[in-house]
Parts: sequence; structure tokens; C-alpha cells
Amino acid sequence: MEHALRLQSVTKRFGSFTAVDALSLEVPKGCIYGFLGQNGAGKTTTIRMVMSIFHPDSGTLSVLGHPDAAQVKDRLGYLPEEKGLYKKMKTAEIVAYFGKLKGMDRSTANLKAKELLTRYGLGDWLDKRCEAMSKGMGQKVQVLGTIIHEPELVILDEPFSGLDPVNRDLMRDLILDMKRQGRTVIFSTHGMEHAEQICDFVMMIHKSKLQFAGTLSQVKQGRDLGIQLDYDGDGSVLQRLPGALRVNDHGKHAEIFLRQGQDPQQALRWLIDHVVVKRFDYREPSLHEIFVRTVDEANQKLAAAGMER
Repeated sequence: MEHALRLQSVTKRFGSFTAVDALSLEVPKGCIYGFLGQNGAGKTTTIRMVMSIFHPDSGTLSVLGHPDAAQVKDRLGYLPEEKGLYKKMKTAEIVAYFGKLKGMDRSTANLKAKELLTRYGLGDWLDKRCEAMSKGMGQKVQVLGTIIHEPELVILDEPFSGLDPVNRDLMRDLILDMKRQGRTVIFSTHGMEHAEQICDFVMMIHKSKLQFAGTLSQVKQGRDLGIQLDYDGDGSVLQRLPGALRVNDHGKHAEIFLRQGQDPQQALRWLIDHVVVKRFDYREPSLHEIFVRTVDEANQKLAAAGMER
């Protein structure tokens, strides 16, 4: 399998603070790969090392087969976390400008900018200034500027941040289009819904350390299966459910995680005897549930380690 990106034991420190700690991962070509983590976890620092904005203190990187992104800069598309447009420029001009920065000649860049804007529903904005755009439209324009030169590897830092539901769906479809066109896409997010919908692979970083990495099925494998329960009755009895590892009771709705090997049908029979069951769904945990639990477990380990000192 060919890889667009490889990191091997990459570490980055700022003074005494370790932002990324011995991170190793591989991103196959042609996939959508999600970098997951809370704000400040180390996602953006990792991306900036990939882009050679920062250089690691130790470890090695390979970007499209090269140790330095500057060697393949025209094959990369990068949308940073700090986004912005030149408000007084016209929409087609700004997209074409990004293309010219990547080595496209003026005529080709102008034609490609108009083609992209028209294809993605912004044909009426070709000659309008960016200052009149909504945030969602502006973000779409910036992504189009990121891919105008047809890069092999596209890296988007928090592309869904601040978007309303309609524009989140548009951004999702744009990323899926990139994959269909044969590109590798990496994006960072702290919203698990987007990652679960479109990612082939995900990794999670928490407080500088890698927590997991792999396909969605690999990440979910071996996790405690969950019950989604709507009920009437005394919710306190749920804590006594045999075989339950954890019960999150919200009053009339509960999330129940069973220990491995426990029979969900047996759990259902017990629940029917103790509460009025209105809905019972048994499924693998969502990426959101895995994320929350991973953060909780990691924090508990850090707290325990601190107490041992």
C-alpha cells in the first residue's frame, strides 16, 4: 500500500511543554483521514509539522515520499486553521490568485477558478466581492482556492468549524468529491459526526499523545457494545442491571454499556421486568461515544500518575 504521509515517533516541544509526543501514523493514498482531538490536543501542531511550518524536535516525516513538504509544495493543498479572505477582491479573482501562488499561469487559473465556482454553486458570485459572503460561502471559496491546482494531498485544519448544518453538509460533499477525484484528504476536527460519516481512517490525539488510529471498524473493534434505552419507571434500578459495565441515565433515556460476552436479549428481558421499555437499540458505540470515553480514561490515567508522584 502506498502512503501519502508517514510519521515515525514525531515529537514537538515548545520550551518545557510537549505539544506532540512520539506520534507515529501512516496515511494511505486516496483515503479520507480524520485527525480527532479536543482543542489544544496537538492536531494543528501535527499538521504544521507535516507542512514544514514547524519542524519536529525528534522523529521523521515523509510527505508524498519526501522529508520536507517544501519539496512537494505544488502537490499539496493546505487550508490553515486561521482562515481569511481579501474582502475587497472578487470571488473569482481570489480563487485564481491562490492558483497563481501555486504556479498556475494567469489564463489557466482564471478559467479554472470560474469552472470550480460554477460547479460548486457559486457561479452567481464570480464578480462579487468576498465581503458580501456568509461565513459558509467564504469557507467554501477558500477550499476551492486550496484545490484549484489539483493537489495530490489536501490538508484541511478544522474545515467544519463555525459552519451551520447546511454548510457542514456542503463541506462534507466537497471533501467526498476530492476523494472521488483520487486525492488524499486529511482534515482535523473535534466534531465526531463528520469523521464518522466520511472518514476511511481516523486517529485521536489527546494531550499530545496518540490514543488510537485505524479504520473505523478497527477503532470500534473490541469496544463495549451499547444499548440505547427509552423507558418509563424508576431509573435507579438500571444501575443494578446484570452485566452492565456503565449506565448513563438521563431520565427516560439511558445509554447502557454491557461487558463483552453479555447477552443483550438477556438484558432486555431483565429490563422488561423492571421498567416499561419503549425503545431498545443494541449497537456498536458511535465515534462520539468512543471519543468521550477515551478522553475520560486518559484523564483518569493522568490523574492517577500524578497522584503516584
